[in-house]
Amino acid sequence: MKTIIFLLLNLLPIAVVAETSLHQSIDSAVNAEMEKQEIVGAAIGIVHQDQIFYTNSYGYADFDSKLPMTDKTIFKLGSNSKPIIAMAAMQLAENGKLNLDEPIETYLPNTPSHLKHISTRQLLSHQSGIPHYEKGKAIPAPQATLSVNELNPAHSLYRFIDSPLIFDPGTKIGYSSYAYILLTAIVQAAGKEGIAQQLNSRIERSIGLESLQLDIPFKNQKNLAKGYVIKDGQPTQTIDTPHFWKHGAGGYNSNIKDLTRFALALMNKELIGEETSTKMWTRQKTNNGRLSTFGLGVIVSGNGKSLKISHRGSQDGIHSRIVLFPNQKHGVVVMCNTEDCKPGKISAAIYSQLKWLEKPVRGRLARRHR
Repeated sequence: MKTIIFLLLNLLPIAVVAETSLHQSIDSAVNAEMEKQEIVGAAIGIVHQDQIFYTNSYGYADFDSKLPMTDKTIFKLGSNSKPIIAMAAMQLAENGKLNLDEPIETYLPNTPSHLKHISTRQLLSHQSGIPHYEKGKAIPAPQATLSVNELNPAHSLYRFIDSPLIFDPGTKIGYSSYAYILLTAIVQAAGKEGIAQQLNSRIERSIGLESLQLDIPFKNQKNLAKGYVIKDGQPTQTIDTPHFWKHGAGGYNSNIKDLTRFALALMNKELIGEETSTKMWTRQKTNNGRLSTFGLGVIVSGNGKSLKISHRGSQDGIHSRIVLFPNQKHGVVVMCNTEDCKPGKISAAIYSQLKWLEKPVRGRLARRHR
């Protein structure tokens, strides 16, 4: 027994050195890609098996004041809000509180007639026909409300609720953020509780999220990453617009730790069960059988061992990407604060250093600040 303990104690420094070397190679790959893309600041998270394997941050959250990026820096999630509200919807579906194939008027009886027969599944899979910003004509309702009231997603609907559909529901695929604002209102109605309370009780507290928040306007918000565009080789700050009214379409903010923790929970089916996760990760079909790249709240490609679940977000110079391989038990989350940032290239650079992922290697969570 003493011999075994002696051998284990002598092997520990080797494991620590190997892990440190791996972290350094990841950092080098990320820094090289940031330099190539002229990225002001970025943060990454890696999940493997049942844990967060590594997080780190690079560059500046605020270039002008030289405030460094850390794992506490808050990013606008943009459309990476969608998998979060989709998860809340799937939880209700799993518990029998939301039928994905019932007309949405079941939950919102006052829905205008041209929207009544859309299903929640069609909202989740971008087959509703509801316009998306410049795609189609957005017509606000006569009762358009003060922005403060839009803390309630039911009031955000007034911005577009009278807009004509751009195609009949279920006949085509058309990405729509407005559809996800409507989805947020449906989750609120079906769950019979304010959307903030539902997210807090069923997602945030369940997996220990601390930074998830609405993108509300207030001056000098602590730890908020500023967005930049590169002009003549120099970072220029973008206009910071509050997007809270978009709710689950693009109104949430988070730090890298919490978005990575959510990604881990999504991959490991911590918030919904096996059967519901499979439904969420299944590519949806239109009425005529055309196969979409969208599942229910996520983008899906591959199958079997190569199944890939992903989503990305973009807002005010802030970009983020989640990519997960659930059947291989690993994934990468990237957040950056520069307009032309391509987070997919950063995740590819990270994966170039992770050849060992085919093996069930365990590592410790490492956080370092720059």
